[in-house]
Amino acid sequence: MRHQSGRKKLNLRGPHRRALLRNQVIHLITYGKLTSTKANVKEVQRFAEKLVTIARKGNDFNSRRRAKALLPYKDQALVKLFNDIAPNYVDRPGGYTRVVSMGKRASDTATIAQLSWVE
Repeated sequence: MRHQSGRKKLNLRGPHRRALLRNQVIHLITYGKLTSTKANVKEVQRFAEKLVTIARKGNDFNSRRRAKALLPYKDQALVKLFNDIAPNYVDRPGGYTRVVSMGKRASDTATIAQLSWVE
């Protein structure tokens, strides 16, 4: 039974899945948008929104420590998250990202979506 298992496995083992999500969130923070399969984008969206919720509370030691635990590499991405992205969403209660469906991929007909920040 799959009761209370809220995450998609993405056909990957745990460490590989965690690394994939971290790298895709770093790409989203760095470039402002991410294009991937819809299942990947929805999992990245969950992870990115948790990071923004941590970062928008302020640039104090505990918030930095919690964000660093989730993204242990690429300090430039954390700096951009805390200085540029999170201050835009201080008054917003949630929903920091948007998923736009982009149709099917030609090679394997996988559903493609784009994840971007809400202005």
